[in-house]
Amino acid sequence: MKSGWQTKTLGELYQIGSSKRVLKSQWESSGVPFYRGREITRLAMDGYVDNQLFISERHFAELSRQSGVPRVNDILITAIGTIGNTYIVRKNDRFYFKDASVLWMKRSSDVDSEFIRYWLMSYLFFEQLDKGNGATVDTLTIQKLQNVKLHIPTSEEQKRIVSILDESFEAIEKAKENAERNLQNANELFESYLKSVFVHLGEKCGKEKFGEVCTFVRGPFGGSLKKAIFKKDGYAVYEQQHAINNQFVNIRYFIDENKFKEMKRFELHPGELIMSCSGTMGKVAIVPDEIKRGVINQALLKLAPSKRIINVFLKYWMESQSFQDSLKEYSQGAAIKNVASVKVLKSIKIPLPALSTQQSIVAKLDELSEQSIRLESIYMQKLADLAELKQSLLSKAFAGGL
Repeated sequence: MKSGWQTKTLGELYQIGSSKRVLKSQWESSGVPFYRGREITRLAMDGYVDNQLFISERHFAELSRQSGVPRVNDILITAIGTIGNTYIVRKNDRFYFKDASVLWMKRSSDVDSEFIRYWLMSYLFFEQLDKGNGATVDTLTIQKLQNVKLHIPTSEEQKRIVSILDESFEAIEKAKENAERNLQNANELFESYLKSVFVHLGEKCGKEKFGEVCTFVRGPFGGSLKKAIFKKDGYAVYEQQHAINNQFVNIRYFIDENKFKEMKRFELHPGELIMSCSGTMGKVAIVPDEIKRGVINQALLKLAPSKRIINVFLKYWMESQSFQDSLKEYSQGAAIKNVASVKVLKSIKIPLPALSTQQSIVAKLDELSEQSIRLESIYMQKLADLAELKQSLLSKAFAGGL
């Protein structure tokens, strides 16, 4: 510990507790804003929140008399789920918050709350919470927070460190925004080109019904694949995650040979395509060579392309805005969307040029896709580096190295 610094617990610096309980029956459609953990997180991340929950002015005044309400320089910290999002109460803030999901740090010393907020963002804080547990803590209790220890410099040094971190984090945030913008632009550029390819293609060549260029097999009814029949090994059961994540390695469920023979119609073969059909719809993957033999479950559609269409060309078309828009238009279900019937899907029109043209289009799209993936990797690494830079600065600051 650097000379002049003192070791304190958060319980010595703040009176730590939570709010008075507010029942759902006490929520109002107007009045004083009432925040849960998600709203505190939004305040911490964006500095504002569009709140739809309130308590009455009378109730707020009663809570103020009973236990007080958040005051300037108090700190609120999320305590359940994604813990550690912090918000410092500002001068004109006027709200109340949910018990349990948010802990309330009432300032009871002359410590700089901005200094503490930065410390709570550092690995030093989370390392203390995880110590001895061997797993990430997903619930923060009053006692845990009270017992957290940290090194505190003089008031002047706290302000100096906060000033340096403010300036550094502002610069990092601008760099992060630029990286995120570039990442979005890289993705949008490829998607825009993909859309234009099939729009122009549709104007130049004939269109055919989807069902005339593919064989469709929708996954079996859910009752055919009950968990009670699953085995530890055997023939694979392919799920939505395989289409969504474009991977065929991580397999959770298996069936025996008798069940596989019974469900032979749903077997996957290399070169075929699978598409997710419920919730996250329209994600497509091509079945690779040498996969583990298996069948699709009820949430997948299996497509076997005819000799008139290249499977990669078909995949690109199914990923294009044109097909995805048609999919959404015909989807069913209120809360969870489900792909329309196979009969409806078969009627969607697809532009179908000669195989040589398909090959040329695939080659160009492959090249652009590789460039897009390479750029995405660069910008994702940039974002990871910026996050690591933040932690490096925080570690240096709280070791007295700034």
